[in-house]
Amino acid sequence: MGKRLLLVDDEPFNLELMTELLQDAGYDTVQAEDGESAWQILQQEGETFSAVLLDKMMPGISGFDLLRRMKSSGKLAFVPAIMQTAVGAASSVQEGLSSGAFYYLTKPFSRDMLLAVVAAAAVHWDRHQHFKELASQQAGALRHMNSASFSFHNLQEAQHVTSLLAKASPQPEKVATGLFELIVNAIEHGNLEVSYQEKTRLQSQDQWESELEKRLTDPRMGQRRVYVDMTRDTHALRFTIRDEGQGFDWQNFQDSAPDTLLSSHGRGILIARKLSFDQLDYLGNGNTVVATSYLATQ
Repeated sequence: MGKRLLLVDDEPFNLELMTELLQDAGYDTVQAEDGESAWQILQQEGETFSAVLLDKMMPGISGFDLLRRMKSSGKLAFVPAIMQTAVGAASSVQEGLSSGAFYYLTKPFSRDMLLAVVAAAAVHWDRHQHFKELASQQAGALRHMNSASFSFHNLQEAQHVTSLLAKASPQPEKVATGLFELIVNAIEHGNLEVSYQEKTRLQSQDQWESELEKRLTDPRMGQRRVYVDMTRDTHALRFTIRDEGQGFDWQNFQDSAPDTLLSSHGRGILIARKLSFDQLDYLGNGNTVVATSYLATQ
C-alpha cells in the first residue's frame, strides 16, 4: 500500500493535476476542496497521512488557518504540511515556515520538485513515527537519567543514540525529530564536509548515499566523530552536539534563507528550532550547538 497524502485546494484543476502526478509516483491520495472538509478528514484520519499539501489562499478556512489548527493538535502537530502558493516573496515564505509548515512550494511547480518535496516530507514523517514507537519502550526509567555522553560517526549509530536520548524527555518523539536533524547536520555538513550546494547536486544525480559511504571511508573525514552530551536539571533538558569539522557561519542559518526554503532539503536547523526545542544556541565557530527543552514545573 502506498503512502497516503491529503491534497487540499479549492481549484479542481490543481487537485486533479496533483492527484495524477502523485498517484503515478505510487502515492495514495485523498482530496479536499476546502479547509473545512480537510479539517474533518484530518480529525478522523490525520495520523494516516504522510503529508498534507495545503493551498495557502482558500475561502473560509485558509491554508494558514488549517496549518495552525494542525500545529495546535497533539496528534497532528508533526504531520508534515507542504504549503502551496502563487506568491514567492520571501516574506510569504517566512510566514509559512514560521507557522509550522515543513515545506513551501510556489506555483507553478515542476513535477520533479513536487515529488522531491513530498518524498522528503514522507521521510520526516516515517522517522517521527519510528521514534515515537521506540520512545514507548522503557521510557519511564530513562526519564530519571540526569546525564549521558555518547560518541559515534555514522547515521545508523546516530539513530540508535537519538532513540535512547529522546526517551529522557517527557515528549520523546518531539525531541527525537529535532535532535536527529542536528546530529545529521553534524555528520554530513560538519565531519564529512558536504556543502548545501553539493547535497543538492548529489541528490539530483542520485549519488547522495554513495557519496556519504565514500566519505565515511575517507582516511581523514571518516575518522571524525560526533559527541552528544545530555544534562538535566530541575528546569531544563539540554543536548550538546559537537562535531570535529571546521564549523560554519551559523549566524546566517538562524532562519533559513528564502532560496533554501524552496528546495527539498536544508531545513534541519529550522525544524529543530520551530518544532522540537525551546532554544537553540550555536557556540564558537558553529561546530557545537546546545538544544534546550524547558521542563514543566510541578
